[in-house]
Amino acid sequence: MIRIVLADDHAIVREGLKRIVGDVADFAVAGEAADGTEVMRVVREKDFDILVLDLSMPGRSGMELIKLVKAEKPKLRILVLSMHQEMQYAVRAIKSGASGYLTKESAPAQLEQAIRKIAGGGAYISTEVAEQLALGAMPGASDALPHENLSDREFEVFRLLVAGEAVTDIAGKLNLSVKTVSTHKANLMQKLGLSNQTELVRYALKNGLADLD
Repeated sequence: MIRIVLADDHAIVREGLKRIVGDVADFAVAGEAADGTEVMRVVREKDFDILVLDLSMPGRSGMELIKLVKAEKPKLRILVLSMHQEMQYAVRAIKSGASGYLTKESAPAQLEQAIRKIAGGGAYISTEVAEQLALGAMPGASDALPHENLSDREFEVFRLLVAGEAVTDIAGKLNLSVKTVSTHKANLMQKLGLSNQTELVRYALKNGLADLD
């Protein structure tokens, strides 16, 4: 039996995932979580095999949460299930400790396939992501785009700024001070060579980093 915890802040998404998982004979839902705090509580309190994790939840989320989970339980396998397009986020997720990445547009059969592969010790990523990981590991790899040089926290702030969030809102969402978020914003703008919000949005659109829906 493969024991699975589902972490997503939308109840309707969790219900859908529970139905998919429940239709598989050797899958069992071992728990649920609606935010980063609940994820860490479940990780500490329950014994399970796979964490299906949304990247964008209240509180601690994204790459930071993946790293916290892996620090708590290094052997736990994590499958990221995200609304974000794979190429822009999967490489960061894998480098942070995830074993697979799947978009929410994927078919239910792909979710089952991904869980089985990860539970068996494998990784579930596309050929394109595997290639990016391999290229990044090669000696002398220096052709990274500016946003690829952002820290995980800077990238998270970048994503929320592009989504139209104000600095104060981002601070509340990420449990950071307004001053800290402002510092991250200034640093990422400098790294990207941008001077205002309009340029930031244009950069995101150009590089496929904005969720147009």
